[in-house]
Amino acid sequence: AGKYPVVIVIPEVFGMHEHIKDVTRRFAKEGFLAITFEPYAREGGVLHLTDIAEGRKVVDPVPDARVMADLDALTAYARKHPGARADRLGVTGFCRGGMYTLLFAAHSQEVKAAVPWYGQLKPAKTPGVRTVGPIDVASRINAPVLGLYGEADAGIPVADAKEMEAALKAAGKTAEFVLYKDAPHAFFADYRPSYRAEAAKDAWTRCRAWFHKYLKG
Repeated sequence: AGKYPVVIVIPEVFGMHEHIKDVTRRFAKEGFLAITFEPYAREGGVLHLTDIAEGRKVVDPVPDARVMADLDALTAYARKHPGARADRLGVTGFCRGGMYTLLFAAHSQEVKAAVPWYGQLKPAKTPGVRTVGPIDVASRINAPVLGLYGEADAGIPVADAKEMEAALKAAGKTAEFVLYKDAPHAFFADYRPSYRAEAAKDAWTRCRAWFHKYLKG
């Protein structure tokens, strides 16, 4: 019983699999109305695909605009939910979901806190799929942003994370980007070899504190 701030959890390219569901439950136990979804349901999902290359064939053509519309729909759903404090909306996501977290924070003024986990900051742009990346729209983000990145991420240079943080601060936004030494991409994914327990524990503590401060405070 009661009303709780909302946290939307955006999956990795692997879709709404068990790890993402588990993370969503962790937020629920922290006292948030936590919601996740399957971004690739229209394509039949990707959970049945074991090869990352096959999964990317499904995932990569999905337009960012469609995902933003899905997140708008989730926001509208949360707004009507009897257990939601609809004016307190947080967004977090992992990998591709981390990039979407930042794009949605720029897209929707309803977002009050954002925590991207190792999301691409300078993604490749493709006509009909993606026209901007997070750094391009940093000035449009009003929500406080906590970025959680690994220094050893082979796909996201440390310089990009620092550039994103600087762009947000230059625009007068609240931003903190934490870079974990020796942590690779997906260091929070406790079902993958990339998992780094120490970095994951610290990052989770920071993420929880961020949402408690900006959504419950």
